[in-house]
Order: sequence, then C-alpha cells, then structure tokens
Amino acid sequence: MVSNPPKGMQRITPYLLYEDLGAAIEWVTAAFGLSERSRMSGPDGKPQHVEMTLEDGVIMMGQPQRGYESPRRHGHVCQLVYAYVEDVDAHWRQAEGRGARILTPPEDKPFGDRVYSAEDPEGHHWFFAQHLRDPSM
Repeated sequence: MVSNPPKGMQRITPYLLYEDLGAAIEWVTAAFGLSERSRMSGPDGKPQHVEMTLEDGVIMMGQPQRGYESPRRHGHVCQLVYAYVEDVDAHWRQAEGRGARILTPPEDKPFGDRVYSAEDPEGHHWFFAQHLRDPSM
C-alpha cells in the first residue's frame, strides 16, 4: 500500500536544526522570503518545530534534540538546501541586504540554472536558483 503525503506536503522535505529557532524563523523570513505555515511551541512558549514555505516548497525547522546538532555546534556543514526562485538576482540582493553571508554570487551554470549560495546565521548553506534553459548536450 502506497502512503501519500498530506495534501500540500512534499514527499521529501528537508529538516534543518537551529539552536535559536525563534531567531532563525525571523531571519529566513526576512533574508530569504520564506513564510511560516505552522508552528508547534514547547511548554515555555518558544517554538520547537515550524514548517516554512517558499512558493510551493516546504522546509521544516526545529530545535536540536536527542543527540542532533546544528552546524553552529560542530563547525562544519553536513547538508545544503537547493531552492528555485522566480528571480534569483532579486532574491540575492534581498538576502545580501538582510545580512546573509553570500558564499557565491549569482552565476550561470552549465546545467542551465543561475545560482547563488548563502550561509544562514547557524551555518546552514542555502543555494537559490532560477532555471534559465535546458542544458546543451
């Protein structure tokens, strides 16, 4: 039996961990233009889990628990997020203007995407792309 994800949910969804989840929610909203879809808070009222959207994409974010860590804790990146946006140059200017650490500026890639990369305050790497053309073969 095949189980389908809930309506509006992707089949595969990245989940990033943030030690200061509240600050991360505010930051990715301002710098990367994500929107909050749902939130679960702990007994102290602080967010423990959030679902964020960018266009039709969903990313989950949460507090590290049970042996998990954010890149801030161990100092190296172990995953990245690759997201498509409508206008990668405008997105890059917004992210840079909001203090994102730009790792690579927008550039056209041989596989047909224009891409830039940035690091968020806890060390996660994000790649934002705009598909320009199908690659030449």
